[in-house]
Amino acid sequence: MKTLNDYTVLSNGVKLPCLGYGTWQSPKEDARKGVKTAIDLGYRHIDTAFAYGNEDAVGEGIRDSGIARDELFVTTKHWITDRGYEKTIKAVETSLSLLGLDYVDLYLIHWPCVEKVTPEWKEINAATWRGFEKMYRDGKIRAIGLSNFEKKHVEALMETAEIAPMVNQIEFHPGYTQMDNVKYSKGFGMAVEAWSPLGSGAVLKDEFLGGIAAKYGKSTAQLCIRFALQNDVIPMPKSVTPERIKQNMEVFDFEITGEDMKAIAAMPELGFSGFRPEEAPADALVNGD
Repeated sequence: MKTLNDYTVLSNGVKLPCLGYGTWQSPKEDARKGVKTAIDLGYRHIDTAFAYGNEDAVGEGIRDSGIARDELFVTTKHWITDRGYEKTIKAVETSLSLLGLDYVDLYLIHWPCVEKVTPEWKEINAATWRGFEKMYRDGKIRAIGLSNFEKKHVEALMETAEIAPMVNQIEFHPGYTQMDNVKYSKGFGMAVEAWSPLGSGAVLKDEFLGGIAAKYGKSTAQLCIRFALQNDVIPMPKSVTPERIKQNMEVFDFEITGEDMKAIAAMPELGFSGFRPEEAPADALVNGD
């Protein structure tokens, strides 16, 4: 990826911008201001989720920017309380209403239902995906995909799916790359997106990464974003500070050497969020329709 305007072409031909603006853990007013600032600076890819509780604020930020809708790529995600066919259809309409949009460019299953939650996890994911397929065919969604899915969840979904998922969004950053999942998802034909591409405070404060970043005259955050891009993974860094929002897009004027890429990839686990799909809490059972 050479510029902010570069993109990945999804399996259905939709163009997915190579860098996004994330809104996880952004309170509403921060999300509204951050989205407008990001768009004003040149971001065209905005990522949110129903579970973030800020879809309405993200929509306000989009409208405040004054940018034409067809110039933006907006992603939101389906939450676990809305699993099942009928609930999924209603969930899409709810998110569209909160965002104030007629359609979203990408809709993702936020987390797979798993065996720990219910023995019927396969059937519940399948019913949810049927809802995705309907809303996609109805033009409410331009592309459909997954988040936090691993190989076993994808393979189970494809036993009944009529439309293959186009994206898998996973945690990806130095210290936690899930490279096996990245390779599997790409081999399946999905684009891979990175949530939490900056890891956590531990990643940004890591002296090893800081030393590599300094070689390029860049911040550790910029190094992390560039690391994702050079792995053909689409990062969605989040910040509510205008200067850092700007810095996070200034990653196209340098390239990490192959040697440094290997060194970063070989780092021990660092900054892992602790979220794994198979370790869902036992009280997360939500019956599908």
